[in-house]
Amino acid sequence: MAADDRGRSAGNLAGQVLDLASLVEYQEGSVVSREVVRGKTGTVTVFAFDAGQGLSEHTAPFDALVLVIEGEARITIDGRPHMVGQGQMIIMPAGHPHALFAERPFKMLLVMIRS
Repeated sequence: MAADDRGRSAGNLAGQVLDLASLVEYQEGSVVSREVVRGKTGTVTVFAFDAGQGLSEHTAPFDALVLVIEGEARITIDGRPHMVGQGQMIIMPAGHPHALFAERPFKMLLVMIRS
């Protein structure tokens, strides 16, 4: 694998055992994120959403996998709502409109897969 193809860890997190939930903290009325890996083929980011916060409907040119670390969210894909909770995941396919709403405070790991 060429050096340019390897993911880069934000803040020297490579080679460490990480507790996902502790990588970001909730902030009242806000969405907080922390990028963990950035590479040519994708990114890994941890998010914390306060209750009532979300991401408005949009599309992405690549697949996105959401893994809920704690809490619960409503993720809408192509107008169809899906409730996802701790330990569950959902894949939002490239080119399909999707949105996210925090029913209560929740944290997620977002893996963007560029192909």
